[in-house]
Amino acid sequence: MERVIAWIHEKNPGLDGPIAPDEDLIEARLIDSLDFLEFIYLLESVSGRTIDLQEVSIDDFCTLDRIRERFLAPAEAQA
Repeated sequence: MERVIAWIHEKNPGLDGPIAPDEDLIEARLIDSLDFLEFIYLLESVSGRTIDLQEVSIDDFCTLDRIRERFLAPAEAQA
């Protein structure tokens, strides 16, 4: 998760302090449409799994909690 948080901070140099686990990253414009595919590639790299965009929704990327649950939790927990 540290790489995900570091990436968000890198893309938002004016962002100070921690990101709340339940903060809406899209609504807060911490992840925008221009960087979204790069963010997907980052999540694939961190998780070691391919993300099928047909099987996810925008809600899966809204908060750090949801990202952790959907993409970074062990595969058995997602089944």
